Amino acid sequence: MIDEILLSRIGAALSDELKVKILINQAEKIHGGDINETYRIQTNEGYFFLKLNDAIRFPDMFAAEYAGLTTLGATQTIAVPRPVCYGAVQQQAFLVTTFVEKGSAMRDFWEDFAAMLAKLHQQRHPHFGYDSPNYIGTLRQYNTPYSSWPVFYAFNRLMPLTRMAYDQHIIEKVMVHQMEKLCRQLPEIFPQEPPALLHGDLWSGNFMVGSNGRACIYDPAVYYGHREMDMAMTRLFGGFDTKFYYAYQAVHPLAPGWQQRIGICQLYPLLVHMLLFGGSYYNSIREILQQH
Repeated sequence: MIDEILLSRIGAALSDELKVKILINQAEKIHGGDINETYRIQTNEGYFFLKLNDAIRFPDMFAAEYAGLTTLGATQTIAVPRPVCYGAVQQQAFLVTTFVEKGSAMRDFWEDFAAMLAKLHQQRHPHFGYDSPNYIGTLRQYNTPYSSWPVFYAFNRLMPLTRMAYDQHIIEKVMVHQMEKLCRQLPEIFPQEPPALLHGDLWSGNFMVGSNGRACIYDPAVYYGHREMDMAMTRLFGGFDTKFYYAYQAVHPLAPGWQQRIGICQLYPLLVHMLLFGGSYYNSIREILQQH
């Protein structure tokens, strides 16, 4: 059950944003991942999706997610839930978005998904990074702008999490040295590309088939980066059809050798998962590092 005071404040925030009196009739708890409590809320203006989290531990998480969804939605390239409002009541933070109804995949779902993602990746920016830090899972994601992708990837992604893992005694000094060595090699490994707008955490659990039969993506960790990061993330836990990759290549071809760089791009999400969920990802990280 959600506290009545919290529900009242959420209703007031919705009313302010939508410029119509919102009455919340019901809040039904639904499965929505490991990090947040999630609900479908029924109102006099239809259904909305509600996330709750700890406002003390993650004071700006939902502000960052609101900004990321807004950035993605403004491109009009691929569907995302529209963020409506966010805030906090005492120790509970909340984010409300539109509720996306599940549908059946259209016949050319994967080809359409790939084409929309390619259009998203064609959104450019002068620098790699983002306006502010945000989150991937519950980990802070640093987005200090750099003109060089290898420098950005080393300083904002790989080395901060490597140091965190070492400080928490998850990895040993030799792995830190291996990561430092790889970071020095990154300028020779990655082909130069302009910064592309990324979802940032594009695994199979962060998209669904919407009511129109097309892909809808959510739970972003948005930044402008190398687009091979999104593509490598789709390969990490499976769930993406082979048609998706052929279609993407036809619309917005990746540089030769991209498949050989998948492991290096996966180092970041693997570090994230090792820090969040334990050492079972250690061997995968070690294997990638030993290849370089």
